[in-house]
Amino acid sequence: MTATDAKADLRFYLQSARDALLWKLEGLPEYDIRRPVTPTGTNLLGLVKHAAGVELGYLGDTFGRPSGEPMPWLEEGAEPNADMWATADESRTDVVEFYRRAWAHADATIEALALDTIGTVPWWPSGRDQVTLHHAVVRVIADTHRHAGHADIVRELTDGAVGMNENNHGMARGDAAWWESHRSRLERVAREAGRGA
Repeated sequence: MTATDAKADLRFYLQSARDALLWKLEGLPEYDIRRPVTPTGTNLLGLVKHAAGVELGYLGDTFGRPSGEPMPWLEEGAEPNADMWATADESRTDVVEFYRRAWAHADATIEALALDTIGTVPWWPSGRDQVTLHHAVVRVIADTHRHAGHADIVRELTDGAVGMNENNHGMARGDAAWWESHRSRLERVAREAGRGA
């Protein structure tokens, strides 16, 4: 496999995660993309905002390629978790465009540098802060897919929509009655197993 092939593979999996994450916003009103669905505040638009910052950090700053994008959540004294939700002043369009600019910047880094290029992660401890571009891209892919999984669950809890993307829902075939029966069966199995433990 050539480096070009390896980069193409990495870019393919990174882009599929990006697309899945953005797809989870489609068709939802402003409230539903922002509302906290878990006790820790996980919300769809916040996941997108966070993913953009991760790309700019690992595939920009780490390799001496700062984007120039303002990220106030990284400033001294910033509120904890500020990258995990969008303020009322940050529109859906603002966050999505920020993410797309992060993609372009990250993709330019992947294109410009060899996969064995060494970078320094500014927020990691000194002495353990060096990574190859290959490592950084794999880390970003894993992180983005993880957050796309969070978005899957948040979206399902919001309006019942499921799937990896609009052309691949990745779910067993079944109508609402089948899914209710399936879920009830799993609940019974869990209770039985719980009694035996």
